[in-house]
Amino acid sequence: MGSVRRAIDSWPFWDLPGWLKPLVAVVVAVYCAAIGGAAALTHVRAGDLRLFAVLVICGAVTLELTSSAGEPSGVVRDVYAIWDLPAALLLPPLYALLIPIPRVILTQIRVGRAKLHRRVYSAAAIGLAYAAASVTFHASARILGGPGTGTGLHALEWTLLAAACGVLRLAVNDGLVMTAVRGSAPQTRLRPEIFGAEALYNNVAELSLAVLAAFAAERSTFVVVYALPLVVSLQRSLRHAQLVSASRIDSKTGLLNDPTWRREAAAEVARSVRTRTSVAVAMLDLDHFKEINDTYGHLVGDAVLTAVAAATKSLLRDYDIVGRVGGEEFAVVLPNTSIGEARDITERIRENIPRITIPSEGPTDSVPTGVTISIGVAAAGQPHCDLGGFLAIADEALYAAKAAGRNRVHVITNEGPAARQATPRSRPRS
Repeated sequence: MGSVRRAIDSWPFWDLPGWLKPLVAVVVAVYCAAIGGAAALTHVRAGDLRLFAVLVICGAVTLELTSSAGEPSGVVRDVYAIWDLPAALLLPPLYALLIPIPRVILTQIRVGRAKLHRRVYSAAAIGLAYAAASVTFHASARILGGPGTGTGLHALEWTLLAAACGVLRLAVNDGLVMTAVRGSAPQTRLRPEIFGAEALYNNVAELSLAVLAAFAAERSTFVVVYALPLVVSLQRSLRHAQLVSASRIDSKTGLLNDPTWRREAAAEVARSVRTRTSVAVAMLDLDHFKEINDTYGHLVGDAVLTAVAAATKSLLRDYDIVGRVGGEEFAVVLPNTSIGEARDITERIRENIPRITIPSEGPTDSVPTGVTISIGVAAAGQPHCDLGGFLAIADEALYAAKAAGRNRVHVITNEGPAARQATPRSRPRS
């Protein structure tokens, strides 16, 4: 018994934030109860089992043919709704609840071993979302005059109802998954994951193919197999886009990594020079970060970096470009920003950083409080140099902020004697 208890106590599930543990437990419990209730109410028929088996096999084949691309970190998008939605629309709700289970098991075995509670929660969220779509569709289809696709106007109404239930499935699934993501990784920006151009394109393409697959499967079970090459192609394209995106991001902070930031920042500064529009470049450096690592450990240091990055990102505008360019150093390009606006924006960041809360899995004194940041800003109403020139001036400004006592903003502008090419100097240690 003692070894079993120790094994249970070592589950990563217990490391989740306080409010997230009950959410995961409740969702999984509701899912299991729904399966039990649906099983008691479902009359198993050979035709239903045949269609369910075909859809599960198509999902497994899709996974096998795209598994070499791996599973990107962060929020993972896929196209398995093309196989799952037909099960929800054409079969009793029990099958909608069950269909994610084989794929989640296969993903854990063939693609990558994730924490078990994440896989279980994912299956529960997917299953409950499809069950909601299934119940809604079957109840509404009776109002339309029957579950069959029919022809003419009835067929159009059937596809519109199917699409609406697909949107309902997406809303329920995203609501459950994104809530969990917010709890486990609060630095994740959810808006691009839901409303970004790539996410919307994928959702529309996936929903369209899913409705067509359901329409075809309603006519003939095995016709749905013809969708397999299209699904594999779409899944490969999506995985490639996700992996390319991941290669641009710093894994600890979720910000642009150094090469990507410099590339995008250089393009923005060049545009400002060409159009003679105001721009500012800021260098942000955490104060006494080495002491934080030495006192609290590197894991806490990483948590500080993540929290500071999230706070900085939230205080910037959508078109500002921010990245992590060093160990505890961040850089920002502020396009179309006057000298006064640059000062206001960076002061707002400096003032808010000491108020952030560092996530802690232990006592409250196991993490630092009142973390501060120093900021150097190079601002130009009429820019005349490239990114390298701006960075050199911003670095000199950061040196001045550190030398003056830290936890402050120092701005160098192109107005007056400070308008010169600056040579970077060694700054006081963090």
